[in-house]
Amino acid sequence: MAFDPITSSKSRPGFSKWQHFLAVLGPGMVVMLADTDAGSIITAAQSGAQWGYRLLGAQFILIPILYIVQELTVRLGLVTKKGHGELIKETFGMPWAILSVATLIVACIGALLTEFSGLSGVGSLFGVPSWLTMLFCASGLILIVVTGSYRSVERVAIFIGLFELVFLIVPWLAHPQPQEIWTGMLHPALNDHNYLYLLIANVGAVIMPWMIFYQQSALVDKNLDASDIVPARWDTAIGSVVTQLVMIGVLIVTAATIGKSNPNAPLNTVHQIADAITPYLGNFNGRIVFAMGLSGAALVSAIVVSLTAAWGVGEVFGFNHSLEHHPQEAPWFYTIFIASVVFAAVIVASDVNLVQISVAVQVMNALLLPLVLGFLYALSCRALPAPYRLHGSYKILVLLMIISLTCLALYGSISAALAPPTP
Repeated sequence: MAFDPITSSKSRPGFSKWQHFLAVLGPGMVVMLADTDAGSIITAAQSGAQWGYRLLGAQFILIPILYIVQELTVRLGLVTKKGHGELIKETFGMPWAILSVATLIVACIGALLTEFSGLSGVGSLFGVPSWLTMLFCASGLILIVVTGSYRSVERVAIFIGLFELVFLIVPWLAHPQPQEIWTGMLHPALNDHNYLYLLIANVGAVIMPWMIFYQQSALVDKNLDASDIVPARWDTAIGSVVTQLVMIGVLIVTAATIGKSNPNAPLNTVHQIADAITPYLGNFNGRIVFAMGLSGAALVSAIVVSLTAAWGVGEVFGFNHSLEHHPQEAPWFYTIFIASVVFAAVIVASDVNLVQISVAVQVMNALLLPLVLGFLYALSCRALPAPYRLHGSYKILVLLMIISLTCLALYGSISAALAPPTP
């Protein structure tokens, strides 16, 4: 699965390879389903509407890139049995760990605002006021996490996230033409500034800093170890394919519908995307299917980013931070989780203008990504024993990929911050 010599692991006693895989399955799938969040879906919709199928090839290329980044977290989590924040503290010192987790919290809150805004938009499609949608969603998330173990939360997250798979069905309803898809993929517009901007946006929609923290913490909380490395890699690889297929589905349906009739249609909100798609899919099919897919994406992402914030702080400051602990045993962990969910829900329910906040979050993510990817690379070279450490040509490949991703993310996010507001 990875481009290095580590290709085998022992199955657990009494387990077949298939049973071993099912026992390990979860962290990779959850974080990948969360990757296709409300912002990512909007980005894919804009790509299809404005450029047809010309950005479709990039979605396939991003599959191995996403896998390579997250596979490093698999190594670190399984071999060291420590979360990302804790490993940074032990390897580089407390000041760097505090800096890392502080920026992580800001990114997680920004992501929560995005997910809850998407859920509020879904509610408004059916006439549900924002405050009621937020009350229901925030209460549900808190109930799921506070009353469950890691495994129960993981199962619920996967179940909710699988609603995203409706985006794999929707393209068939739009009747895309295979010849047009193939022609579009073969003719990217690399000399066009607007095309390059959306290309960068798609990269930013796939590589999220909080994903690294979440998956490593989840592997530790699930009590997995180095013997689980092969099935954990398969979990990550399958999740990488699934999340990108969802992005591909959204891009195809908008390219086959809006891209043909109104490529200049604004697609910056849930309402705008739903209103643009439903004339082609039918009011019932369009709204119901779109609401199911976006709700699944936003809810699983909300679970992931809120837990990531609580895990990260707990790892750095050393208090109990496991879903296996009762709230009385880990009060700070659950307090941080609940506080982040409630804060984001209140902000969205107040109907404030989130445009400026979204721009600020993009800039923060751009600043955070070099830090997180830099730590990820350094830890993979220093904190692992020799058999699992990055080495040789693969080490160089990963370094070049991280530098490229960092440059793209910085360019795209800063450009978005400096761009004039959309009327």
